[in-house]
Amino acid sequence: MSRQSKSLITTDLAADYYKSYEFNNLRDETKKQYQYHIGIMLDTVIDGKAIRDRQCDKVSSRLVKLAYNQWCERGVQFANHVLSSSRILFNHGLNMEMALVNPFLAVKKRSVKPRRTVWSKQQVQTFLNTAYGDYSTRNVGLIAQMAYEWCQRLGDMRMLQWDCIQFDKSRVHIEQSKRRAEVFLPVSDNLLDMLYQQQEDFGFQPYVAPMTEPIRGVYHPYSLHRLPKVARRIMRDAGLPEELRLSDLRRTGTTEMVDAGVGMAQIMSVTGHANPQSVKPYMKNTFTSADLALTARKNHDI
Repeated sequence: MSRQSKSLITTDLAADYYKSYEFNNLRDETKKQYQYHIGIMLDTVIDGKAIRDRQCDKVSSRLVKLAYNQWCERGVQFANHVLSSSRILFNHGLNMEMALVNPFLAVKKRSVKPRRTVWSKQQVQTFLNTAYGDYSTRNVGLIAQMAYEWCQRLGDMRMLQWDCIQFDKSRVHIEQSKRRAEVFLPVSDNLLDMLYQQQEDFGFQPYVAPMTEPIRGVYHPYSLHRLPKVARRIMRDAGLPEELRLSDLRRTGTTEMVDAGVGMAQIMSVTGHANPQSVKPYMKNTFTSADLALTARKNHDI
Protein backbone atom coordinates (compact mmCIF):
# COMPACT_ATOMS: atom_id res chain seq x y z
CA MET A 1 0.00 0.00 0.00
CA SER A 2 1.43 3.37 -0.98
CA ARG A 3 1.91 6.11 1.54
CA GLN A 4 -0.35 8.27 -0.65
CA SER A 5 -3.37 6.25 0.46
CA LYS A 6 -2.93 7.68 3.94
CA SER A 7 -4.02 11.11 2.64
CA LEU A 8 -0.79 12.83 3.60
CA ILE A 9 -0.80 16.59 3.69
CA THR A 10 1.86 18.70 2.03
CA THR A 11 3.65 19.50 5.31
CA ASP A 12 4.13 15.75 5.86
CA LEU A 13 5.77 15.56 2.45
CA ALA A 14 8.03 18.50 3.25
CA ALA A 15 9.05 16.99 6.59
CA ASP A 16 9.93 13.70 4.88
CA TYR A 17 11.95 15.48 2.20
CA TYR A 18 13.96 17.39 4.81
CA LYS A 19 14.97 14.05 6.34
CA SER A 20 16.00 12.54 3.00
CA TYR A 21 19.54 11.80 1.86
CA GLU A 22 19.05 13.96 -1.25
CA PHE A 23 18.21 17.02 0.82
CA ASN A 24 20.82 16.50 3.51
CA ASN A 25 23.54 15.98 0.91
CA LEU A 26 23.01 19.55 -0.34
CA ARG A 27 25.17 22.47 0.70
CA ASP A 28 23.86 24.31 3.76
CA GLU A 29 23.08 27.44 1.77
CA THR A 30 21.12 25.45 -0.83
CA LYS A 31 19.13 23.78 1.94
CA LYS A 32 18.16 27.18 3.34
CA GLN A 33 17.07 28.40 -0.07
CA TYR A 34 14.94 25.29 -0.71
CA GLN A 35 13.33 25.52 2.73
CA TYR A 36 12.60 29.20 2.26
CA HIS A 37 10.97 28.76 -1.14
CA ILE A 38 9.06 25.62 -0.13
CA GLY A 39 7.83 27.56 2.90
CA ILE A 40 6.51 30.28 0.59
CA MET A 41 4.64 27.66 -1.41
CA LEU A 42 3.15 26.01 1.67
CA ASP A 43 1.96 29.35 3.07
CA THR A 44 0.25 30.38 -0.17
CA VAL A 45 -3.52 30.69 0.26
CA ILE A 46 -5.77 29.69 -2.64
CA ASP A 47 -9.57 29.68 -2.37
CA GLY A 48 -9.32 30.52 1.31
CA LYS A 49 -7.05 27.59 2.23
CA ALA A 50 -3.26 27.40 2.55
CA ILE A 51 -1.42 24.76 0.55
CA ARG A 52 0.13 23.52 3.80
CA ASP A 53 -3.33 22.42 4.94
CA ARG A 54 -4.10 20.46 1.78
CA GLN A 55 -3.60 16.79 1.03
CA CYS A 56 -0.93 16.07 -1.57
CA ASP A 57 -3.47 14.62 -4.00
CA LYS A 58 -5.61 17.78 -3.67
CA VAL A 59 -2.87 20.06 -4.98
CA SER A 60 -4.08 20.40 -8.57
CA SER A 61 -2.46 22.01 -11.59
CA ARG A 62 -5.19 24.70 -11.43
CA LEU A 63 -4.23 25.50 -7.85
CA VAL A 64 -0.54 25.65 -8.75
CA LYS A 65 -1.20 28.02 -11.66
CA LEU A 66 -3.12 30.38 -9.36
CA ALA A 67 -0.31 30.17 -6.79
CA TYR A 68 2.33 30.88 -9.45
CA ASN A 69 0.44 33.99 -10.53
CA GLN A 70 0.54 35.16 -6.91
CA TRP A 71 4.28 34.56 -6.67
CA CYS A 72 4.86 36.50 -9.90
CA GLU A 73 3.49 39.59 -8.17
CA ARG A 74 6.70 39.49 -6.13
CA GLY A 75 8.81 39.09 -9.25
CA VAL A 76 9.08 36.47 -12.01
CA GLN A 77 12.51 35.31 -10.90
CA PHE A 78 11.21 34.85 -7.34
CA ALA A 79 8.21 32.89 -8.65
CA ASN A 80 10.46 30.64 -10.73
CA HIS A 81 12.60 29.84 -7.68
CA VAL A 82 9.52 28.87 -5.67
CA LEU A 83 8.25 26.75 -8.57
CA SER A 84 11.60 24.96 -8.97
CA SER A 85 11.85 24.08 -5.27
CA SER A 86 8.23 22.89 -5.24
CA ARG A 87 8.91 20.64 -8.23
CA ILE A 88 11.83 19.08 -6.39
CA LEU A 89 9.63 18.50 -3.33
CA PHE A 90 6.89 16.72 -5.29
CA ASN A 91 9.43 14.71 -7.29
CA HIS A 92 10.54 13.37 -3.91
CA GLY A 93 6.88 12.61 -3.24
CA LEU A 94 6.65 10.61 -6.46
CA ASN A 95 9.79 8.64 -5.65
CA MET A 96 8.55 7.83 -2.15
CA GLU A 97 4.97 7.08 -3.28
CA MET A 98 3.69 9.98 -1.22
CA ALA A 99 2.24 11.69 -4.30
CA LEU A 100 0.67 10.37 -7.47
CA VAL A 101 1.53 13.32 -9.71
CA ASN A 102 3.69 16.43 -9.68
CA PRO A 103 1.26 19.29 -10.38
CA PHE A 104 4.09 21.84 -10.41
CA LEU A 105 5.33 20.41 -13.71
CA ALA A 106 2.11 21.62 -15.38
CA VAL A 107 3.15 25.26 -15.01
CA LYS A 108 5.60 26.74 -17.49
CA LYS A 109 8.08 29.23 -16.09
CA ARG A 110 7.84 32.74 -17.44
CA SER A 111 10.97 34.09 -19.04
CA VAL A 112 12.98 36.65 -17.14
CA LYS A 113 14.41 39.60 -19.02
CA PRO A 114 18.14 39.75 -18.22
CA ARG A 115 19.07 42.70 -16.04
CA ARG A 116 21.60 45.10 -17.54
CA THR A 117 21.70 47.67 -14.76
CA VAL A 118 25.11 48.79 -13.54
CA TRP A 119 25.95 51.25 -10.79
CA SER A 120 28.11 54.31 -11.30
CA LYS A 121 31.22 54.61 -9.14
CA GLN A 122 29.57 57.51 -7.33
CA GLN A 123 26.48 55.42 -6.56
CA VAL A 124 28.64 52.64 -5.16
CA GLN A 125 30.52 55.10 -2.94
CA THR A 126 27.29 56.76 -1.78
CA PHE A 127 25.86 53.39 -0.77
CA LEU A 128 29.02 52.41 1.09
CA ASN A 129 29.24 55.75 2.91
CA THR A 130 25.63 55.42 4.06
CA ALA A 131 25.99 51.78 5.11
CA TYR A 132 29.25 52.32 6.98
CA GLY A 133 27.80 55.38 8.70
CA ASP A 134 25.46 53.24 10.81
CA TYR A 135 26.73 50.41 13.02
CA SER A 136 23.61 48.34 12.37
CA THR A 137 24.26 48.34 8.59
CA ARG A 138 28.08 48.42 8.48
CA ASN A 139 28.34 44.74 7.62
CA VAL A 140 25.92 45.12 4.71
CA GLY A 141 28.34 47.75 3.47
CA LEU A 142 31.21 45.28 3.76
CA ILE A 143 29.25 42.58 1.91
CA ALA A 144 28.52 45.09 -0.86
CA GLN A 145 32.14 46.25 -1.08
CA MET A 146 33.47 42.69 -1.30
CA ALA A 147 30.87 41.74 -3.94
CA TYR A 148 31.80 44.83 -5.96
CA GLU A 149 35.60 44.68 -5.65
CA TRP A 150 35.84 40.94 -6.20
CA CYS A 151 32.90 40.62 -8.67
CA GLN A 152 31.30 37.87 -6.58
CA ARG A 153 27.74 36.80 -5.79
CA LEU A 154 26.11 38.26 -2.71
CA GLY A 155 25.36 34.78 -1.40
CA ASP A 156 29.04 33.89 -1.26
CA MET A 157 29.95 37.20 0.36
CA ARG A 158 27.33 37.04 3.11
CA MET A 159 28.45 33.49 3.92
CA LEU A 160 32.21 34.23 3.68
CA GLN A 161 34.17 32.93 6.67
CA TRP A 162 37.42 34.04 8.25
CA ASP A 163 39.37 30.97 7.18
CA CYS A 164 38.96 32.15 3.56
CA ILE A 165 40.97 35.31 4.21
CA GLN A 166 44.75 34.87 3.90
CA PHE A 167 45.95 38.00 5.68
CA ASP A 168 49.65 37.16 5.29
CA LYS A 169 49.27 36.91 1.50
CA SER A 170 46.68 39.69 1.08
CA ARG A 171 44.32 37.39 -0.77
CA VAL A 172 41.02 35.59 -0.40
CA HIS A 173 40.11 32.04 -1.37
CA ILE A 174 36.46 31.63 -2.39
CA GLU A 175 34.70 28.39 -3.26
CA GLN A 176 31.59 29.58 -5.05
CA SER A 177 28.36 27.96 -3.90
CA LYS A 178 26.58 27.98 -7.27
CA ARG A 179 29.12 26.13 -9.43
CA ARG A 180 31.71 25.24 -6.77
CA ALA A 181 34.38 27.05 -8.76
CA GLU A 182 37.41 28.16 -6.76
CA VAL A 183 38.93 31.60 -7.17
CA PHE A 184 41.95 33.20 -5.49
CA LEU A 185 41.73 36.97 -5.48
CA PRO A 186 43.97 39.78 -4.24
CA VAL A 187 42.73 41.97 -1.41
CA SER A 188 43.34 45.69 -1.91
CA ASP A 189 45.20 47.58 0.81
CA ASN A 190 42.08 49.56 1.71
CA LEU A 191 39.90 46.48 1.99
CA LEU A 192 42.62 44.60 3.87
CA ASP A 193 42.75 47.36 6.50
CA MET A 194 38.98 47.13 6.85
CA LEU A 195 39.14 43.36 7.25
CA TYR A 196 41.77 43.69 9.97
CA GLN A 197 39.41 46.02 11.85
CA GLN A 198 36.49 43.71 11.13
CA GLN A 199 38.43 40.80 12.56
CA GLU A 200 38.99 42.73 15.78
CA ASP A 201 35.25 43.38 16.06
CA PHE A 202 33.81 40.09 14.78
CA GLY A 203 36.69 37.61 14.68
CA PHE A 204 35.29 35.67 17.63
CA GLN A 205 32.72 33.98 15.35
CA PRO A 206 33.10 32.36 11.90
CA TYR A 207 31.46 34.88 9.52
CA VAL A 208 33.28 37.88 8.10
CA ALA A 209 30.16 40.07 7.89
CA PRO A 210 27.34 38.65 10.05
CA MET A 211 24.30 40.54 11.27
CA THR A 212 25.56 43.02 13.86
CA GLU A 213 23.16 41.87 16.58
CA PRO A 214 23.16 38.25 17.82
CA ILE A 215 20.03 36.12 18.11
CA ARG A 216 19.92 34.36 21.46
CA GLY A 217 23.64 34.95 21.80
CA VAL A 218 24.58 33.59 18.34
CA TYR A 219 25.74 35.69 15.37
CA HIS A 220 24.15 34.63 12.09
CA PRO A 221 24.88 35.55 8.47
CA TYR A 222 22.30 37.67 6.68
CA SER A 223 19.56 35.48 5.22
CA LEU A 224 18.62 35.29 1.55
CA HIS A 225 15.59 37.57 2.02
CA ARG A 226 16.82 39.86 4.83
CA LEU A 227 19.91 41.19 3.05
CA PRO A 228 18.04 42.86 0.14
CA LYS A 229 15.52 44.36 2.58
CA VAL A 230 18.25 46.04 4.61
CA ALA A 231 20.04 47.09 1.41
CA ARG A 232 16.83 48.67 0.11
CA ARG A 233 16.53 50.74 3.29
CA ILE A 234 20.13 51.91 2.90
CA MET A 235 19.45 52.90 -0.71
CA ARG A 236 16.41 54.96 0.32
CA ASP A 237 18.42 56.70 3.03
CA ALA A 238 21.17 57.40 0.50
CA GLY A 239 18.73 58.76 -2.09
CA LEU A 240 19.74 56.20 -4.70
CA PRO A 241 17.47 55.22 -7.63
CA GLU A 242 14.85 52.54 -6.95
CA GLU A 243 16.02 50.56 -9.99
CA LEU A 244 19.33 49.61 -8.35
CA ARG A 245 19.77 46.24 -6.66
CA LEU A 246 22.62 45.01 -4.56
CA SER A 247 22.95 41.97 -6.85
CA ASP A 248 23.92 44.36 -9.68
CA LEU A 249 27.33 44.93 -8.07
CA ARG A 250 28.82 41.74 -9.53
CA ARG A 251 27.77 42.88 -13.00
CA THR A 252 29.01 46.39 -12.26
CA GLY A 253 32.49 45.17 -11.35
CA THR A 254 32.61 42.89 -14.38
CA THR A 255 31.56 45.73 -16.67
CA GLU A 256 34.32 47.90 -15.26
CA MET A 257 36.85 45.19 -16.13
CA VAL A 258 35.52 45.14 -19.70
CA ASP A 259 35.81 48.92 -19.88
CA ALA A 260 39.40 48.66 -18.67
CA GLY A 261 40.23 46.35 -21.57
CA VAL A 262 40.66 43.22 -19.45
CA GLY A 263 40.59 40.02 -21.52
CA MET A 264 37.87 37.41 -21.20
CA ALA A 265 40.21 34.77 -19.72
CA GLN A 266 41.29 37.18 -16.98
CA ILE A 267 37.69 38.18 -16.27
CA MET A 268 36.71 34.52 -15.93
CA SER A 269 39.57 33.97 -13.47
CA VAL A 270 37.91 36.57 -11.24
CA THR A 271 34.23 35.72 -11.71
CA GLY A 272 34.78 31.95 -11.65
CA HIS A 273 32.84 31.25 -14.83
CA ALA A 274 33.79 28.18 -16.84
CA ASN A 275 33.01 29.56 -20.31
CA PRO A 276 32.58 32.98 -21.96
CA GLN A 277 28.85 32.49 -22.57
CA SER A 278 28.25 32.36 -18.83
CA VAL A 279 29.91 35.74 -18.38
CA LYS A 280 27.61 37.56 -20.80
CA PRO A 281 24.64 38.05 -18.40
CA TYR A 282 27.00 39.99 -16.11
CA MET A 283 28.32 42.23 -18.85
CA LYS A 284 26.93 45.33 -20.51
CA ASN A 285 28.07 46.78 -23.79
CA THR A 286 29.39 50.27 -23.11
CA PHE A 287 30.80 53.10 -25.14
CA THR A 288 34.13 52.74 -23.34
CA SER A 289 34.55 49.07 -24.28
CA ALA A 290 33.50 49.76 -27.87
CA ASP A 291 35.91 52.71 -28.08
CA LEU A 292 38.76 50.55 -26.75
CA ALA A 293 38.03 47.86 -29.32
CA LEU A 294 37.87 50.23 -32.27
CA THR A 295 40.95 52.15 -31.14
CA ALA A 296 42.90 48.89 -30.82
CA ARG A 297 41.87 47.91 -34.36
CA LYS A 298 42.88 51.30 -35.71
CA ASN A 299 46.27 51.19 -34.00
CA HIS A 300 46.85 47.69 -35.32
CA ASP A 301 46.39 48.93 -38.90
CA ILE A 302 48.95 51.71 -38.52
